[in-house]
Order: sequence, then structure tokens, then C-alpha cells
Amino acid sequence: MQPLSQKQKTDLNKLQKKLRRNVGQAIEKYNMIEDGDKIMVCLSGGKDSYTMLDILRNLQKHAPIQFELIAVNLDQKQPGFPEHVLPEYLSSIDVPFHIIEEDTYSIVKEKVPEGKTTCALCSRLRRGIIYGWAKDNGITKIALGHHRDDIVETLFLNMFFGGKMKGMPAKLLSDNGQHVVIRPLAFCREKDIASYSEMREFPIIPCNLCGSQENLQRKIIKQMLKDWDRQYPGRIESIFNSMGNIAPSHMMDTELFNFQQFERQDTPYADGDTVFDSETVSLPEHLKEELEPTEPELNIVNLS
Repeated sequence: MQPLSQKQKTDLNKLQKKLRRNVGQAIEKYNMIEDGDKIMVCLSGGKDSYTMLDILRNLQKHAPIQFELIAVNLDQKQPGFPEHVLPEYLSSIDVPFHIIEEDTYSIVKEKVPEGKTTCALCSRLRRGIIYGWAKDNGITKIALGHHRDDIVETLFLNMFFGGKMKGMPAKLLSDNGQHVVIRPLAFCREKDIASYSEMREFPIIPCNLCGSQENLQRKIIKQMLKDWDRQYPGRIESIFNSMGNIAPSHMMDTELFNFQQFERQDTPYADGDTVFDSETVSLPEHLKEELEPTEPELNIVNLS
């Protein structure tokens, strides 16, 4: 790592504090890490997983609880994969690690037609291998490096291409119920992670499977969100915050809200149409009884 100037050191310190704060908030809000946890940090060799490991190690030194970190990489036998990079890096920073060797690359190339997206099958294979290793080695939490932008992108991917209002949770129980998956970077912006990774000069390893696929639906969504962020600053933050501020009674899912059986009532109803209201205005006296049974003012949305 090249020596940093004083300004670079200051910038790096500020960014590290910001990422630590974001990760700490996510861990606290979703109770991601508990005393005695043995956490498997899935390390791909990309900027996100390097940053996740770095910030978790930093927090580990100052946390009021004890938890163990072990970095695990899945060597998928992609042609040209630099097998020496991760072992050398992890040894240099004294982090316990394990390299799982499984030739999923050949399976994906055999099963997926040329030109088709490999991500779905590749992800399923990786997940099965990682879960199996976690079970055999007493892992209590599996940490993945998905960040805030990944979460928002997944929301739009599912809406645009899957017809579902479904995102990527910060904490997840696996389908078989045996594994708790956490995403400590859930509150972190990708551009902050990219800047931090560049400043720290992590030895990035590109993915030869998905990195070269230019027409992925996720790339389309990513570009759309970048354009929005550039044109309307703050929009992505608002979208992300909305995922944690859901009003089931104002959606359309009958599994989440019983639309068929609710009835009129004489008492105020918290999930009524005031959920849409945004501006506070004073009401005429003759409207207060109908529209404002409990408060002197009512939020009215501007429909003009």
C-alpha cells in the first residue's frame, strides 16, 4: 500500500467512521451479531466483501461483546482465477480463513446456454456449498457483502421483472431454517464502499462469470438508479427508507391485510386514508368532526 498524504489519511479516516457507523446501526437495528457468534464472512475478492471484512474487524476490536470472524472464499475454478491473492492477503492481516474448492464454473457453463445469464444457477450452487460448510463448521451467522444499492436494485428487479414487491432483507433465515444470513453493509452506499476500497487498495479479483455479461437486468436497473440519483439527489435514500416504512393497509396484498372483513367503526383508525397526508393545515370547524376526530390539525396531501 502506497504511503498516504495527510489529506488522504483524513479522508480515509472520515470514510471509515461513516462506514463503521452505518454498519453499527444495521447490526444494532436487526440484532445481527450476538455474544459468542462465529461469523462466516463470505469473501469473493470484490470491493464489497473486502470492505465488509475490514469494517467488521474494526468493530470487533471495540465491541462490548465477543464474536469470531472467519473469512471463507469459494474458489469456483474460473479460468485465470488468481488463487494466491486471497490467501496471501488474509495471511498478511492475520485473519483466519478457509478456501473452499468446487468447480461450479464448469457446471454453470455446461448448463446455461451461451448468452444467457449465469447468475441464478451460480448463486444457487454457491449458496448450497456455503451453507454446507457453515453447518459442518459450527457457523452461527453467514455475512454477505450486499449494500444499500444492491437492496434497492433487487426491489426494482422483482417489481419490473418478477411482479413482486420483494427486496433483499438485512437479516434472513435460510429456507431450511438452519442458517442466519446477515448483510452488515445494508445501510452503506456503494459509492462509499468503492471509494474506501480504492483508498485501502484491496487486491480486487474480477468475476469472469457475471462481470462480462453486459445485458444483465441488474445492470439496467443499476443504470436507471444512477440516473435518478444524479438527476434527483436523495431519491434513492427515500426509496430505501420506504422499505422499512410500509403501510400494509395501503398495499394490495390480502395475505398482509384483511381487506374483506374490516368494518366501519366509531373510533379513530390509524391505518386510514391519512397515511397519504403530507401537509399540515387548519380545517374549518364543520369538517373537523368528520375528518379530524382526535387532532386539531390534519395532514392534507396536495392533489393539484
